[in-house]
Amino acid sequence: MSGISTPRGTQDILPPETEAWQYLEGIIREIARKFCYEEIRTPIIEHSELFQRGVGKETDIVSKEMYTFEDKGGRSLTLRPEGTAPVARAFLQHNLQERGLPQKLFYIGPMFRYERPQAGRYRQHHQFGFEALGGSEPGLDVEVISIAITIFKSLGISTFKILLNSIGCSKCRPKFLLALKDHLRPSLPDLCPDCQRRLEINPMRALDCKNPTCQPFLDAAPSPSQMLCAECKEHFEEVQSLLRFYNFDFEISPRLVRGLDYYTRTVFEVVSPELGAQNSLCGGGRYDGLIEAIGGPPTPGVGFAGGIERAFLILKSAGISMPPLKKFFIVYQERLFEEALKIMKDLRQAGIPTEMSFERKSLSWQLKTADKKGFYGALILGEEEAKSGTLILKLLSTGEQKTLRVPDLLETLKHIA
Repeated sequence: MSGISTPRGTQDILPPETEAWQYLEGIIREIARKFCYEEIRTPIIEHSELFQRGVGKETDIVSKEMYTFEDKGGRSLTLRPEGTAPVARAFLQHNLQERGLPQKLFYIGPMFRYERPQAGRYRQHHQFGFEALGGSEPGLDVEVISIAITIFKSLGISTFKILLNSIGCSKCRPKFLLALKDHLRPSLPDLCPDCQRRLEINPMRALDCKNPTCQPFLDAAPSPSQMLCAECKEHFEEVQSLLRFYNFDFEISPRLVRGLDYYTRTVFEVVSPELGAQNSLCGGGRYDGLIEAIGGPPTPGVGFAGGIERAFLILKSAGISMPPLKKFFIVYQERLFEEALKIMKDLRQAGIPTEMSFERKSLSWQLKTADKKGFYGALILGEEEAKSGTLILKLLSTGEQKTLRVPDLLETLKHIA
């Protein structure tokens, strides 16, 4: 292939795949509406300081993966690598607390991380996320988990497990970090370079390490949930109680900490055991210190995010496909052009996706065009049909045909589409 192509780690999303994306996004929006979450759209570029202060300078995202550049005014800007910090910034900047708390928001959009491209992971990828800002109640933690499960159930995945942990708060976390340092320090020479650095700067990040050489030392490490203060322990127990109320299957995952510094108390991942090794659907948790970290007053929050490319990979591995948009192509004989045009106009006004060719070619050419473009059905208007006030509906995938009266056409297609 010659010419300019997409940059490494990016992709074009082409029809008919875009229809599947629209369907998935439609499910997300509909579930957001049912849970009373409102859409927020933040800029793709943000001041770099937002992520340095909010996500954490020592996280892999900030230290290794951000697309950061200076604009013509010398300001450091970053293509957003994740969605929660921008939502928190918008909440603070626009005084959204004045609309009442908690503010329940969701987003869908592209994120950017410089990392090695692999299946389901791109340098420009797309996320959907739900955030509840201004509420500290355990019920909100469980509500966002419930939203995630509702979305994936609506997509056809039926078996879930919630991996759950609590990483405590500013009161009890120092005690845990000290215990973790004491545990890992004797093994420091045997740890990977990243963990050696993390041990002094942010030891909790070590628990998120995927390097096999570190696993034996991390497996025996203390868990944050073993050292919770009374308030965090009560919060964590209430989260578990509410998960049982909803009959959600969950297990405590002692090493689950997530990869961002803003998390406090509850952290979780939703996985599907039937999907094998690549079983993670989404993840999130509570971030009660995030808004304070970016310059606002203490404001609790909780949310989750999932990758759209990742969702399609999971659905494919589970053998689940998005239902295609059922579109109809009007095939007509040349002298019946205006009659075909009127039918198309009426169907479109009624909300039926309809197309026809303006090239007045043969019926066979029109049928081939409809088939090549992936239409669900062809509506054939020939001389005999025009005389009898009928149309032939041909399903292009099966070749099945039936004759419809023109007055019945709209009602019939509405039930099909």
